[in-house]
Amino acid sequence: MEIILLERVEKLGQMGDVVKVKPGYARNFLLPQGKALRANKANLERFESEKSQREATNLAQRSEAEAEAGKMENLAVSMVRAASEMGQLFGSVTSRDIADAVTDAGFTINRNQVLMEKSIKTLGLHDTRVRLHPEVTITVTVNVARSLDEAKTQLETGVAVTGMIDDDDDDIEDDYAPATREEAPAEEAAAEEASAEGDEA
Repeated sequence: MEIILLERVEKLGQMGDVVKVKPGYARNFLLPQGKALRANKANLERFESEKSQREATNLAQRSEAEAEAGKMENLAVSMVRAASEMGQLFGSVTSRDIADAVTDAGFTINRNQVLMEKSIKTLGLHDTRVRLHPEVTITVTVNVARSLDEAKTQLETGVAVTGMIDDDDDDIEDDYAPATREEAPAEEAAAEEASAEGDEA
């Protein structure tokens, strides 16, 4: 099925391009989303008559998106999730979760703008693309951790915090140290007592 693109579509083409796509993709996504028109004579004439206006509108929207992208540069959002000691989440982080987190950070987006091939299922830092405009895409760091403290550590080190720290070794050393110190005075007392008995004899 041939269509006329009304905006840039990734891996497909630019505004005004006539491209061939699968009918289902056109009917279920491109046409209802207003991203394309069926490529027939009437629509081609319609597009040509509206081309200048569409290009001007697109330019203005792109400029706004680029300004917003500048404000969002190096944006990182933290998400607290339960996970195993191996770092596997008990659940997942979805595009909706990321959109909500970015919106909470002060930048309103919807889940359709978050570009993910699959949901996030492990602790750590995950670079995720967000489309602000058909021609403007940024990368947001999604920081998934078991607590806000661990999220801070991950952001500083760039490494996922997985296993738990164990202080048992320190406790064992503390348990043995006093016993060693107490043995010396006991031995000295026994030696003094034996010496005193020898003097009396």
